[in-house]
Amino acid sequence: MISVSEIFGIETVTPDYYRQALTHPSFSQEKDLPYSECYERLEFLGDAVLKLTVSDILFNTYPNSTEGELSKIRSIIVSDNTLAQIAKTNGLCELIIISAHDEKQGCRKLNSVCACVFEAILGAYYLDGKLEEVKKYIEITFKPFIEEVKNNFGKYNAKEILQEYTQSKTKTRPEYTVIKESGPAHKRIFTVEVKYDDEVLAVEEGFSKKDAEQKAAHTACTKLGIE
Repeated sequence: MISVSEIFGIETVTPDYYRQALTHPSFSQEKDLPYSECYERLEFLGDAVLKLTVSDILFNTYPNSTEGELSKIRSIIVSDNTLAQIAKTNGLCELIIISAHDEKQGCRKLNSVCACVFEAILGAYYLDGKLEEVKKYIEITFKPFIEEVKNNFGKYNAKEILQEYTQSKTKTRPEYTVIKESGPAHKRIFTVEVKYDDEVLAVEEGFSKKDAEQKAAHTACTKLGIE
């Protein structure tokens, strides 16, 4: 099985850090292990490392953007969807140590779990004295996602654009409603409709409510000619 060092291209020094970073809370509870033996504390640390590094990149990439715009872009870049996509693609999620029950429930593939483990590994590398290597890894790995958001910001900011438009017209906000949920627990598909002034503007699907809402808003903006 592929190792953490092979996935990230960074040498690991202290094995215990990475074992903890890969351990799901359900496993530590199942084995009656101390709280520190799961990934949650390292996730907290890794989240800070990731946000600081991405913030630094965005600060230099968007010299004319406001604090609010930079925060919005960062939230897209470091979202669970993005982190999970990376973790699933590079094989990290296959290394997660999880309880038998949660394994059967498909929790290993949950975006939230994969994202947590990804951040925990960054935290483990930080404690292992590999901060500079981790920052370089983040810069290279997240470059395509930053470029994607930079080139298609309207798609990711569609909810705000649509709301500004509707409120400028009638002071009324668009309404988002989940009209259907389907798929297994670890891969739910949400169908969302967006209405404005009692008219359904768009219906879209996504692997999270937030994702489906953004897609619906983007379609609505296109329909209204305000993209």
